[in-house]
Amino acid sequence: MKDIKMTNLKKPAFTMLELVFVIVVLGILAAMAIPRMDRDLRQGAKDNILAAISLTQHIALVDNKTNPTDNNWQANLWKISFQPDGSYYTVSTGSNFAVDPGNGNLMDGGTNASKNTFIGKKYGVESVSQDCNPIAFDHLGRPFTGTISGSTYAGYMGSDCDITIKFIDDDITDLIITVAPETGYASGN
Repeated sequence: MKDIKMTNLKKPAFTMLELVFVIVVLGILAAMAIPRMDRDLRQGAKDNILAAISLTQHIALVDNKTNPTDNNWQANLWKISFQPDGSYYTVSTGSNFAVDPGNGNLMDGGTNASKNTFIGKKYGVESVSQDCNPIAFDHLGRPFTGTISGSTYAGYMGSDCDITIKFIDDDITDLIITVAPETGYASGN
């Protein structure tokens, strides 16, 4: 048998200094990302709710429910309603619910509802309080609120409607969504 010489069997590897440097860089990146997570929950909730309000108004613009000959026509306006415990919201007209364009599920808060409507679980929302519940829109995109009934525009929104969203995590600043009268423009802080 021949003797096999074992020369130059050094394998390339990282030095200890290089490994420590990589760990320090990863630690710095993680430290920068942790505070961003709180803002992401708040920003995500804000984007979701503003999109839902905009969708409700858009559906109302397309699906004209105005019928002054019907004494309860305002009850058929498209509206968005928030649960006070912040668990979810619904987008509906009468007993019909909107379909989430992102996933095709109903926006009804039910078992098979769109996951986007469950703001409590998804974003850690603890409660929702508002000056107006529900917010409905007519065929011109004008917002209505309160008891929506009768053939007149009694429920027409005359002042800003503030929706305050509180989060389970006290470190996340409350989110205030404001819906403007006349235009229904929604904005958040």
